[in-house]
This record gives sequence, C-alpha cells and structure tokens, in this order.
Amino acid sequence: DLRNPDVYCSRPYSQWREIKLLQDEIERLRDPQELNFTSSQLDELREENSRLKYRLNILKRSLQEEMSQNDNEMLNINQRLQQIFGEAINTAYPGLENPPLTVTPNQQAKFGDYQCNSAMAMAQVMKAKGQKISPREIAEKIVQNIPNNELIERTEIAGPGFINVHLKRMFVSKLLSSLLVNGVKPPSLKKKKKVVVDFSSPNIAKEMHVGHLRSTIIGDSMCRLFEFLGYEVLRLNHVGDWGTQFGMLIAHLQDKFPNYLSVSPPIGDLQAFYKESKKRFDEDEEFKRRAYQCVVKLQSKEPDFIKAWNLICDVSRNEFQKVYNCLDIRIEERGESYYQDMMTAVIKEFEEKGLVQLDEGRKIVFAPGQSIPLTIVKSDGGYTYDTSDLAAIKNRIFDEKADIIIYVTDSGQAVHFQVVFAAAQLIGWYDPKVIRVEHAGFGVVLGEDKKKFKTRSGDTVRLMDLLEEGLKRSMDKLKEKGRDKVLTPEDLVKAQRAVAFGCIKYADLSHNRINDYVFSFDKMLDDRGNTAAYLLYAFTRIRSIARLANIQEATLRTAVETTEVLLDHEKEWKLGKCILRFPEILQKITDDLLLHTLCDYLYELATTFTEFYDSCYCVEKDRQTGEVVKINMCRMLLCEATAAVMAKGFDILGINPVERM
Repeated sequence: DLRNPDVYCSRPYSQWREIKLLQDEIERLRDPQELNFTSSQLDELREENSRLKYRLNILKRSLQEEMSQNDNEMLNINQRLQQIFGEAINTAYPGLENPPLTVTPNQQAKFGDYQCNSAMAMAQVMKAKGQKISPREIAEKIVQNIPNNELIERTEIAGPGFINVHLKRMFVSKLLSSLLVNGVKPPSLKKKKKVVVDFSSPNIAKEMHVGHLRSTIIGDSMCRLFEFLGYEVLRLNHVGDWGTQFGMLIAHLQDKFPNYLSVSPPIGDLQAFYKESKKRFDEDEEFKRRAYQCVVKLQSKEPDFIKAWNLICDVSRNEFQKVYNCLDIRIEERGESYYQDMMTAVIKEFEEKGLVQLDEGRKIVFAPGQSIPLTIVKSDGGYTYDTSDLAAIKNRIFDEKADIIIYVTDSGQAVHFQVVFAAAQLIGWYDPKVIRVEHAGFGVVLGEDKKKFKTRSGDTVRLMDLLEEGLKRSMDKLKEKGRDKVLTPEDLVKAQRAVAFGCIKYADLSHNRINDYVFSFDKMLDDRGNTAAYLLYAFTRIRSIARLANIQEATLRTAVETTEVLLDHEKEWKLGKCILRFPEILQKITDDLLLHTLCDYLYELATTFTEFYDSCYCVEKDRQTGEVVKINMCRMLLCEATAAVMAKGFDILGINPVERM
C-alpha cells in the first residue's frame, strides 16, 4: 500500500506479530483438560487448533517469500532493517499494538551506519497506557531480541535510547558485486500494478508556456520512475481540445480560408489566429452568433465542422510535438473531446443516486467535507471541466483499471481535484484504501525578479523560445570551457543538447515541486553546486577514468566476476553505502512523489565519489612519462557502480548524459 510507507515497510513485521499471537493461542489450546471443557467443546477446540496451525503455516510461508531477496535485484537495506527491528520489537513487547518503527541512515559515521529510533516513541506510547519504562531499557530489550540476520555486524545504544547499527562489510561488499554483475535492478513488485499519469495538458490553439514546462517535466519523471519499478504506466495528455472557443476558431477559419476542406490552410501562427478570432468574437455580434452556431454543429459532429476542428488541432499538435521532441517526452493524447460521449451517463448516474441538486438552472453536486460544489451541467445545458474530469476519472478507474492515478497540475487546481476525488468516492467509484488517487501539485515559475516569469514586454514566455535560448546558452558555456577545441562537431552538439535540456529539467526537479522556483539560466548552467551541469561533468569524469587508463570493457567484465569489492578505506565504505541507498530513495519518492529527493541523492553520490577519488588512488601513473603503473581494480569497480547508479538516476529524471563533454 503506497499511501502509507509505514504499512509498506512493516507488512512483514505485522505478519511476525500475527505468527507470535497464533503460536501463543496454539500453546494455550495444547492442554484443554486444564480449561475444563466438555467433550463437544474439545472437538471444536481441536478443529480451531487445526485451523490456527494451517493459518500459521500460510503466514510463515508468506513471510519467507516476503523476506527472500532475488539475488538479481538491489536490496532496500532500510526496509530490511525495518523488518529485522520489527521482529525484535514484536518479540520484546508482544502486547504492544502497532508500535512505532523508525530506521534512518546515520549522518555521522562515528555513530554507525543506520539508527533505530523506536525506543523513545515506544516509551511515550507505554507511558500513555500507564507503563513507565525508560527508552534506554526499551532499547536494551529490543537489541536482546534482534533475530539472526545477514546484515547487522553489531549494535550499540547511545544517549536516551538510540540504537546505532553497524552493517557487515562483507554483506555490503556482496551487494555491490551483485549490482555490478546484474545491473541496477529494483526490488520486484509482488503484483504488477497500473499507473495512469495525467500531465502536460496544454490547450489547443494556444502556445505552450512555462507552466506547461513544469507539468511536462515532473509528469514525465514520475512516469519514468514507475516504469523503472516495473509498473504498467499510461501517460495521458488531457489537452483542452473542446469547448466554445472552437466555435470562433472555426468561424474565423471559414472566413479566412474558405476552401479549407480541399486545401490545407497555411496557418503559420496559431496564436495570432486565435487572437484575431477572439477580437472578432468580442467586437462583432454577427460573428459571435455564427461562432455559437459553429459550436452547436461541432457538438452535433457534422463532418465539415469535425474536419475544421481536426485541422486546428493538428496545427497545435505539431507545435506541441516540437517541445516534446526537445525534451524526449512520450505521451498519449486524450483530450477533453475523448470523454464527451461518456458525460451523459455520468450525469445520469449522479441523478439516479439522488446526488444532484438544482441551483438557478445548474445541476450541482456537493461532496462530503467540501465547501464548493461541482457544476456538472450549466444553466444553458452545457457541460463543464467538472463534468469532463468526472468522466475521465471514471474511465481511468473502470476502463483502464488503474491502481494509481496521478494528476500533475499547478497547485491552484488542488481544491478542484479535491472536490472531484471526493465526488468519485461519494458515488462509490473507488475506495482510497484500494486505489490511490492523488493530485501532485506544483508551484509557479518565477523570474529572477521573484515575480511571475514573463517576457520584458509582459507576455507569457513561449516554451520553444525558452528551449532555444537554453541551447544558445549551453553552447556559449561549452565554448567558454574550450570544449569546441577538443570535441568533434557531432559530440559538441550532443553535449550542447544534454547540458541545455538536462539543466532545464534538473533545475525544476531539484526544487521541492510544491514550492515556487526561480528560473535562472545562469544558476542552472553553473557547474558548481547541485546543478545538472555539475552532475553531468562529474558523470563524464567518472566514465573517463577507465578509458584514460586504457582499461578495456572485457577486462572490467572479468573483474566484475572475479574481484571482490573491498571496502577497507573509510571513503570506500562511505561510497559503497551511498551507492546502495538508491532503492530506499526510490521507495520514498514512490510514497510522496517528491522528485527533488532523487536530485539531492545524486548530488550526495557525486560529492561522496569526489571525496573517495581524492583520497583513494584508482590509477597510479608515472609522474615523468604519464604511463599507467598500477590499477586498483577493486576501486575501479566502485567507479563503475557509481556511474551505473548515476546513469539510472539520470534516466528517471529524463536527463541524457553523454560520454564526452
């Protein structure tokens, strides 16, 4: 259950708890004579005993499956430690219901590698029940009950009751070897689930602007995360392709290009075309009347009007696709028009269940706990965004059979989606304990003046202009570093695109999406600090170590199979543990959908690698000749493991690193 990370992490732990209770119950029923039961009651008890044993065996088997780790996959160390401590807590305090379970990586090496902080919270819970036990005493009892395991070298209790955990170096070494042999693979899903992500969603006949940039980048990265984790992902583009504005656009098209049915109209600038039609609509009553007639004919699906509508949509689609090509976005278009035929049935269903109220000719629905109603039919009989969003969520639940549905839009739409979700629950379409439906909202993009990002003339910034500016700036940066002197023209263009689009994506994703963020090319192209420019250069540097030492791919492959990854130096140990935190980082993002955690992790990995590289020689060269004298293959493998995890992290963020920069 991804809604609750504690449930996810402690599932095996709750199974241990149930096993313990069942064992106690079976023990109690062993000697029925003492309980003074009649013979018929004894028969019932024996039957109950058999049922309990059967349940116990099923639970034990289920737990073994849960705990068994496929050797090909990366182990989530934090989750495994939670299982171990969950069992210890359950054995130490079997009567305590849902005890707090907290395991975190230790920030300071002197305190060990991880820390279990449950004892303090448990003391509070027990105090509330009238049991006064010191956190330190609780911690001692937990430690005494830690089961035999493959992971923990030793524990020590610090301060009021922190349990510091030291991992076995040999076990960490084995995990790194497994990663190198099998590649970066996530823990497998127990059940393949389907995720629908609704993102990007620009409006037809309008330019994509900087607000669409955030939805597109964040939504694409979420899709990439779920795809990597093994989910079936449907990427949906809920474009604004229906509504009254199409009446004025079609009327204007008929006047400007009367032969549009036989000759494709050369609409070069759809934005200008939209403004012209809007001006006429506002100023010319006769044109406005015709525009309304066009809407009626479009909604009646008259062929000529459907063709005009398609022509206008196609011009927009071509413009959107230029942006998607630059940013390497895959997305399936399902605009508002897709749901038109489903809306009548949705309204009928709400009416039949007695959930519709009339309000000055409008049909509205009040959902429990929501102060704002949904308007499902306007007073003129037309449908609204509310109607199409209800039809869309119903389609995604029942036709697409989604287990998880995520809407990626600006935070200004949070209340709207809250009401839509509440109405969908009210009518019984989904239970939030079974299907996860979530609005992943984000803040606005600000200019360097901390005001809404606009052009100098005060217009909204066109997305293509922004991307082209990024390409120009990244080329200037590469030339400033003299890369045009050493890279081939082809490699230079690859580096230019990697830096430009990588930096734009990373600048967005590295901020908490809930907050507003300042768009600054100077900051995002700076190769110092937590930026894509820094990470891309760091990645290229790591990748070049083996190349510059003339180590062949085949040699590295052989080393992966035969060389043990020793972690004797403190910086090797620190790097090894950092590499292996990747699965727990992904688990956290799956729970909260905050992608900046991955950016922070990649930056930490890159800086940890730099510490390691500065302290531990990987390749020793002769100072006079520059020839390679000695290669530490074990450390070369740490370089490879770092690069493998970074590459996968980049892939989830939608960033395309290059080998040479």
